[in-house]
Amino acid sequence: MTQNRVSYTLDSTLETVDSAERAAAKIATEAGFDEEEVMRISMAVREAAVNAVLHGNAYDPGKKVDLAFERTGDDLVITIRDQGKGMDLSKIPDPLAAENLLKTSGRGIFLIRSFMDDVQISPSQTGTEIKLIKHVHGSSGDAKEASQ
Repeated sequence: MTQNRVSYTLDSTLETVDSAERAAAKIATEAGFDEEEVMRISMAVREAAVNAVLHGNAYDPGKKVDLAFERTGDDLVITIRDQGKGMDLSKIPDPLAAENLLKTSGRGIFLIRSFMDDVQISPSQTGTEIKLIKHVHGSSGDAKEASQ
């Protein structure tokens, strides 16, 4: 990343989910993550963006999704915020519970938490903000030097 912070305002459509995923992959690559970590980060961003568009904003064309990438010291911090009515964290079903194993949805937060080092979810009456944090283990310059 040439800048410490990059941000986007996205429409509440599934097409913008693809652009959020592409931006995450590009920025994670620039931050020096390997191919596997880039995939995990971009999938976590995709899941969070889908939740923001579908569950938060309910595809409302008048509502936006804010997406920000920030490099802070040894972390890549990704913030996604919708303009929905907030969410009740206690109502997120456990995807590993027997009654949920065969369901085709409900694994987004679980996947996000498994792909990232830290996940902070802050619901409010004016939207939900999710902060995805991945620790950077060296820079792309370090990786190039190590491979020589």
